[in-house]
Amino acid sequence: MMTHSASVENSCDCLPGAGLDPAKMPGHWLLARLGKRVLRPGGLGLTRQMLGALALSSNDHVVEFAPGLGVTARMALSANPASYTAIERDPAAATQVRRWLGEGSAGQSRQVINGLAQETHLPDACGTAVYGEAMLSMQTETRKRQIIREAYRLLQPGGRYGVHELSLVPDDLPADEAERICHDVTHAIHHQAVPLTHRKWEELFRSEGFEIAHRSSAPMALLEPARLIKDEGFWGATRFFGRLLADGPARRRVREMRRVFHQYRHQLAAICLVLRKPQGAP
Repeated sequence: MMTHSASVENSCDCLPGAGLDPAKMPGHWLLARLGKRVLRPGGLGLTRQMLGALALSSNDHVVEFAPGLGVTARMALSANPASYTAIERDPAAATQVRRWLGEGSAGQSRQVINGLAQETHLPDACGTAVYGEAMLSMQTETRKRQIIREAYRLLQPGGRYGVHELSLVPDDLPADEAERICHDVTHAIHHQAVPLTHRKWEELFRSEGFEIAHRSSAPMALLEPARLIKDEGFWGATRFFGRLLADGPARRRVREMRRVFHQYRHQLAAICLVLRKPQGAP
């Protein structure tokens, strides 16, 4: 008899993480394979705030870093930008986004490139808006700066850069406590996590030449039932919980992730910033 876990695997072969042991795969891909489509720390609400502050229009040339499953991409494309380019490292995710976005269909300028956000190989000043979510938090400071510099290079003067990331609160959180939280979150999600406080995020972007045009935040409630229903809808959340109940290894992983997130619920948050490349910048 086929177990529920096996049936989920067979129905999700096109998703990232196919063939990996659920006990070892990165937490975000495990959640995706269980049916969770919104994988951002501040949920759809903070994503909508980011897109609202970016104010995309038909005149924009948009570059998205790490589109994941393409949820935000489809929201951004509702503005009918002049062009859209996604840079996705994971080949399976890139294929998924191509399928859902209809790359190149109806004469529209859409493309998904399987590549690295820190080295896109796109031309200088080719974009008017760049955005990325839940990716800088997972990088070392060196890699954070490489990605931010690439966004700066891609933007025309006056262009906007939107980010939606995991953050630490408060701003005066002791360094040893921040280190412990990063260690525990990394262990729980099986992927490096290096979030910054709100103030340090802002200092990082300013140090790379950006001006801050918008800031907002939200609780980090990724696995709380109310957020799940809000982000996934009633039936999406029901499907997720049903798969979770039927899959022991996945359930143990998700329980541990939720335990850590809940333990640090007063120190973990989500931040949205929209930065601007100064007019007259090279």
